[in-house]
Amino acid sequence: MSEHTHDADQAEALLAQIQAALAAGTPLSITAGGSKAFYGREVNGTPLDVRGHRGIVSYDPAELVITARAGTPLAELNAALDAGGQMLPCEAPDFSGSATVGGMVAAGLSGPRRPWVGSVRDFVLGCRIITGHGKHLRFGGEVIKNVAGYDVSRLMTGTLGCLGLITEVSFKVLPKPRASLTLRLEMDRPRALRKFAEWGQQSLPISGACQDGGTTLLRLEGGESSVKAARALLGGEEVSADFWDGLRNHQLGFFKDPRSLWRLAVGNNRTPADLPGDALIDWGGAQVWLKTTADATQLRTLAAQAGGHADCYTPGVTDGPLPPLPDTLMRYHRQLKAQLDPQGIFNPGRMYAGL
Repeated sequence: MSEHTHDADQAEALLAQIQAALAAGTPLSITAGGSKAFYGREVNGTPLDVRGHRGIVSYDPAELVITARAGTPLAELNAALDAGGQMLPCEAPDFSGSATVGGMVAAGLSGPRRPWVGSVRDFVLGCRIITGHGKHLRFGGEVIKNVAGYDVSRLMTGTLGCLGLITEVSFKVLPKPRASLTLRLEMDRPRALRKFAEWGQQSLPISGACQDGGTTLLRLEGGESSVKAARALLGGEEVSADFWDGLRNHQLGFFKDPRSLWRLAVGNNRTPADLPGDALIDWGGAQVWLKTTADATQLRTLAAQAGGHADCYTPGVTDGPLPPLPDTLMRYHRQLKAQLDPQGIFNPGRMYAGL
């Protein structure tokens, strides 16, 4: 059997499982690497494992496009890009090392570089999806196009599998920077936040800015001359770049604290001064990782006052780990669910109860 035939069989097998679930009215719990099983609400459904549907379909470095099946390990995708001198700039976390391409898109989580280059959604060009109508459809393509109505391929990003099963995704990729270095500067949090705002107004090649206690970490990436000039301007001590992988994959010592982990996304230059717990400031002040015993109401009020929202990364702490939606947005979510998954079989309740 050829590889192409085997891949087709995997897609057909997934389609057959979904059509059977539709006929029986059986909810499905989409599973793969399990690296983000903690994220969102628990799903009660028959497991639908996509790990068998894997492999890179095509990669054209000259066109800056790569297409991979949903079960492809994220590590495999990144290794292929690295060999081609390229990268998926949003630095999606791998956490346990078992993350897959489909799970990366479904979760929509981005790493330290996100404020400077964009999110996972910004790099999705197209995808194939098995819908709640039992059809295997292709949306978007391998080039950026303007389309009327919803851009379904990007719409799937961050919906935790609630709208359908992603089977294949095409991504826009970028060349790896010619120069990269990480600086450590000693400064307290108030000064670091002031500096983050100041540096944001300058033409500095920053692609990572994090503050941990009395230490600030900066990553500089770009051309040799611009990185060298910024390094001379900023000062500090050059340290290992491994910090950024530890940050995006929650492997730093900070994340081993037994208290609950919350993520606060806040408005520009609006990082709260008084945080109820220990904090790691990421994204140049726009994202706060917080280890805390504070309750959901207190944290969401704090985040809202800072122009943002809060979600919980520790299972069982709250029945609503994702930020509550205003009524209007929840209505749109329900309408989309009704259009793409009318029987509600895909990951029911993973994002929100009743959705």
